[in-house]
Amino acid sequence: MESQAKDIAQKSKSSFYYAFSLLPANQREAMNTVYAFCRQTDDIVDEGNDSTEVKYQRLREWREELEMALRGTSKFNLLNRLSGFIRQFNIPIDPFFELIKGMEMDLQRNRYPSFEDLREYCYRVASTVGLMCIEIFGYKNKGTKDYAINLGLAMQLTNILRDIKKDAKLGRIYLPQEDFKKFNYSEKELFSSIYNDNFKSLMEYEAERAKKYFEKANRSLDIIDKSSMFPARAMQHIYFKLLQKLEKAEFDIFTNNITVSKFEKVAIALGVWAKYSLVY
Repeated sequence: MESQAKDIAQKSKSSFYYAFSLLPANQREAMNTVYAFCRQTDDIVDEGNDSTEVKYQRLREWREELEMALRGTSKFNLLNRLSGFIRQFNIPIDPFFELIKGMEMDLQRNRYPSFEDLREYCYRVASTVGLMCIEIFGYKNKGTKDYAINLGLAMQLTNILRDIKKDAKLGRIYLPQEDFKKFNYSEKELFSSIYNDNFKSLMEYEAERAKKYFEKANRSLDIIDKSSMFPARAMQHIYFKLLQKLEKAEFDIFTNNITVSKFEKVAIALGVWAKYSLVY
């Protein structure tokens, strides 16, 4: 089961994998397991051609099996292993169930009228993961929870900006409808991959919003916890680098595949690890 969780993290080529690969073995195994849970939960909604009704049923079963694992035993080894780490690191269980609710939102809606609507989604699918992870990393200042929440919002908003074209092809538009109106850019134009000044202004506006959450995260993290939070800090630097690349490309995601390379992710993770290991 440990190998399966590691394989899921490694094969995803996710920034998470590079960020927590430098953790001590036990923390790394716990992080691999948490990531595998998050990945499997997301895949129930995003993978395969099952109907919405079938995906709802699979999510309900997944939630019930998680409850069974927390009470004793599930038929899924991954959930049993996850339950063990939840007990070991005293991780609150609410974020796990909130994440599942976030996945349900993808089945319930494909538009977000206001930013407050979108914020709830981002909290459920991203901030919850941060709240799980900080318990594994260990922290002393309660403000670190705010750090996890704000960083999750910043990272998810950055993801949305990167993936807006791909999501549109799936019929999903995450950016608030009120912002489309504000910048006079239409869904029809998005579906037609129209890149113009209105689109650029819309994306710049959303990027500034993401930056504000990165700044809030920075202000929430006390110096006493910076060393233990190095994997989260690595993630933060990787995603901020992605946001900078989007800005440099003037948000032309229709003709550019904007990513942070594996080499850059490794270099950032190593740099952050060295900084916080040697300085703090």
